[in-house]
Amino acid sequence: MIGTASGEIVKLQVKEQDGSKWILTYDGMDIPLNASEAPEGVEVGGTIEAFLFVDRRGNLSATTQLPSIQKGTYGWARVIKVVDRDGVFVDIGTSKEVQVKEDDLPKIKELWPAVGDHLYMTLRTDKDGELFGRLATEDRVEELYIDAPTTLFNQNLQARAYRLLPVGTFLLSFPENYRIFVHESERFNEPRLGEDLTVRVIDVKEDGSLNGSLLPRRHERLGDDAESIFRYLNDVGGKMPFTDKSSPDEIQEMFSMSKAAFKRALGKLMKDKKIVQEDGWTQLKM
Repeated sequence: MIGTASGEIVKLQVKEQDGSKWILTYDGMDIPLNASEAPEGVEVGGTIEAFLFVDRRGNLSATTQLPSIQKGTYGWARVIKVVDRDGVFVDIGTSKEVQVKEDDLPKIKELWPAVGDHLYMTLRTDKDGELFGRLATEDRVEELYIDAPTTLFNQNLQARAYRLLPVGTFLLSFPENYRIFVHESERFNEPRLGEDLTVRVIDVKEDGSLNGSLLPRRHERLGDDAESIFRYLNDVGGKMPFTDKSSPDEIQEMFSMSKAAFKRALGKLMKDKKIVQEDGWTQLKM
């Protein structure tokens, strides 16, 4: 019964007050609720709507902080903690944080979501009623996404990566839920799962989905040399030990360009406020 009830929003009857807790009943089970969470005017015999979950002791507990996601519904959950061997933990809008297990995350840990990223997911429970997050499958996303209008062509959308593949990245726009595919040739580097991105629409398909690009428009691009340096910085984590003071041989070996061309490219990037140089390093401007 605990495993079935956990993760649900239900109405419970108020049985009695016991010190700092109210005791609620659901299907013959007594479930505690902190008195601080009880609605004003609560009384024995009344009802309270609450979210059920299993606490750290393995007991069923209730909270009136209702989550944005429950079993059978999907939504965005914000990542609040990343634990190397356990996976990530997300905020679903209630007092109970929820784990998304390592097995459900990318094999490459650099592509795991970071704190502040968002995962499109639902809730599941194990046999003991413990909650965990389950990422939306492609079949499920196809049921949920909204057909995009043709007027979106060449427009920018805010979107989040929900599925990573070698050939490209699948994203959902928010708040609309348009489905977007970005081919690997249309990005500098592979986004993290759950990362927020600005995507340019390059095709509106007949099935209502979109093709997108993470590259700047042609007139916004930096020039070949600047583009090459900018892409290199993105690939190496945003920082490199090369500046306009580096030797011509170092520059030629690493970037296959002359020192003069390298300095012009750095000047362009600094003028566009893309980079800064400090203490012998060039790094992306955050």
